Amino acid sequence: MARGDKSKYSDKQKRMAGHIEQGYEKRGGDKNDAERIAWATVNKETGGGKKSGSGRGHKTDTSSSRKGGHKAAASRTHAERSAAAKKGWATRRRNAAKS
Repeated sequence: MARGDKSKYSDKQKRMAGHIEQGYEKRGGDKNDAERIAWATVNKETGGGKKSGSGRGHKTDTSSSRKGGHKAAASRTHAERSAAAKKGWATRRRNAAKS
């Protein structure tokens, strides 16, 4: 398949790439980078271009979709982050005591 040819990708894969690209641009990314990253992510998750159909593939690995875009920790104050850490520690301690 020639570089840039998207005819071997399913409609679902094309939609996935479009959504990933939109999200990257929404966060302030470059248009060209957004397209490149979107198709790289689709290739990694779905194993490249393939047509849909029964028994034609493997399970998708969505780990790469969960990596980007997390700003929760950066937008919270030190006190909020500390309180969340203490709450998590207390929960783990309580659960360990139950076992």
